[in-house]
Amino acid sequence: MSKFENVTAVKAANIYYDGKVTSRTLEFSDGSIKSLGIMLPGEYTFGTEAAEIMEIMSGELDVKLPDEEWKTLSTPETFNVPANSSFDLKIKTPTDYCCSYIK
Repeated sequence: MSKFENVTAVKAANIYYDGKVTSRTLEFSDGSIKSLGIMLPGEYTFGTEAAEIMEIMSGELDVKLPDEEWKTLSTPETFNVPANSSFDLKIKTPTDYCCSYIK
């Protein structure tokens, strides 16, 4: 899906790691939430409350999911992150992503 329709965009940005990772939250009429963002090169760790589906649209990166080894992604690619966990990223080039939060 290349675009979302009939959504509410939260005006305030989500800013992490001194501005190297930013996103905007989209709220859908069914109550689901996604964020669209950009990650600049660097190494990051993110924690989850809800399970997440991370869709990487472009960029070069490695990901380490819970109880797994580092994996190099070939974009576009999607990976799942369990609830109440964390994952590590090594971003090599500016990376465009969409995160879907699963309730």
